[in-house]
Amino acid sequence: MTPRRPRALIAASVLDCDLGALSAEIRRAEDAGVDRIHLDVMDGHFVPNLTFGWKTIEAVRRVTALPFDAHLMIDEPGRWTEQFLDAGCDSVTFHVEVDAPQVAPALARIREAGRAAGLSVKPGTPLAALDAYRDLLDIVREVDERVEEVFTEAFHDTAAQFSRVFERLFPGGQGSLVLTDPTDMLATGIEVEARPPGKKVKRLSLLSGGERSLVAVALLVAIFKARPSPFYILDEVEAALDDTNLGRLLVLLEELRDSSQLIVITHQKRTMEIADALYGVSMRGDGVTTVVSQRIRDVAATA
Repeated sequence: MTPRRPRALIAASVLDCDLGALSAEIRRAEDAGVDRIHLDVMDGHFVPNLTFGWKTIEAVRRVTALPFDAHLMIDEPGRWTEQFLDAGCDSVTFHVEVDAPQVAPALARIREAGRAAGLSVKPGTPLAALDAYRDLLDIVREVDERVEEVFTEAFHDTAAQFSRVFERLFPGGQGSLVLTDPTDMLATGIEVEARPPGKKVKRLSLLSGGERSLVAVALLVAIFKARPSPFYILDEVEAALDDTNLGRLLVLLEELRDSSQLIVITHQKRTMEIADALYGVSMRGDGVTTVVSQRIRDVAATA
């Protein structure tokens, strides 16, 4: 069986019509079966009848649902970027003769909005003039690809560890990390779903204060296990836990200190009991504070 060739995409370039005939021209292109509309946007001092601004695009957007490409041949692209995005442009390109300091932030803003961004050159443009733009686009692309790769790996590792840690801190419960937009790893959010044993709720706002604290600790420990660090600083993370949950957390802390050093700020006696060394601050009768330290192993050895 012969494979079918992909259908070619056709874009209609609206260039030689005045504002009054713009809607009719787009309707004719749409009736002809084009896939998208390409609109050249110029400053009025270039060609008076081609002053297509974002308000014109807003009007055209009400006429057609076709994807819209705007090619900005204007002096200050960064000044109008937000307006063209809000007007409904699906992609925005800039003329290469625009200064790089103006184009760079505009390109970044367009990508943040999830739209396509690029540069357009005219015949005869010296290739040396494109070096700055080419380098910029290459750097942005490489950074985006690297960030997406690192984030994806870190998320999957952390999500797997979170499920395991949650089951240990909440025996019989289920916990998971969920992406809000898996199709866009650079802009997606992360939601924490937690269902303690015996409960059907997953929203953190419906859990008790102690349960929320334990879920937060589970997420921290999951990150520690997914991406280990030489040392960690924990500031009263177990303050809201009861004895049962505290015991489960201390088991995890014992595992973590096999590969890392932990500095734990605590008032819990049971947490102090598993420490290798204690540091405290004491105030004498004259109001002068003194730092007191003691290695627990030394005390155990002399006992």
